[in-house]
Amino acid sequence: MTELEKIAYAKSFIDQLANGINPLDGTPIPEGEVANNVRLSRCFFYVSDLLRQMMEIENGRIATMNAIFEKRDTKVYCESKEKKRRRVPFSLTPEEAEAFVYSEQPLSATAITRKINALAGDLRERNMERFTHRKINQWMLNLGLLEWRTWETGKPRLFPTAEGEAMGVAWVVWENYGRRTTVVLYPESVQRFIMDNLDAVLATEVKKNKRSSQTPDAEEAEEQGI
Repeated sequence: MTELEKIAYAKSFIDQLANGINPLDGTPIPEGEVANNVRLSRCFFYVSDLLRQMMEIENGRIATMNAIFEKRDTKVYCESKEKKRRRVPFSLTPEEAEAFVYSEQPLSATAITRKINALAGDLRERNMERFTHRKINQWMLNLGLLEWRTWETGKPRLFPTAEGEAMGVAWVVWENYGRRTTVVLYPESVQRFIMDNLDAVLATEVKKNKRSSQTPDAEEAEEQGI
């Protein structure tokens, strides 16, 4: 029970007593009963009015607090949206980039971007966009090191070109819940190639083509880390 509900409950008892009604059973208080004394009745009316004023004060306090919270929440929401709109492009300092730990095991574009994003520390605190794996693969496509080929499912998938294979870019078949798909993997040498050219990779514009026989749909692209 809230404070306001407690005051209202007490006032209902006082009002009944002031009007000569037993608040416990709703019956009239017999003549001669002390609770039916006219002087007590006046006191009951006085107390009832005091409780009414307390209710008005409490209602006003609640309304004020609600207005404050609503204003605060609106301000926080607006500031959050404004901050999101003002996010700066992803970047690393030279010191942060040097801290990248290369893997002897080939990594997918997704795994590489996770490691790079981790170097930037708290992206939210820095109000920075996340670096996406699509930029890496788009950059490799632009260089002619990757290409689209039709996979056994009839959908296009990314594969290394002859130039890409010469650099060590590989692909493997990955099975997920009975579905076969391919994943492009980058060896340590290509990881270093990417980090050495990180500014160019970050500046790469990811092409957003409509779905066709030459471009993957969203689900296929996500699976392959593009």
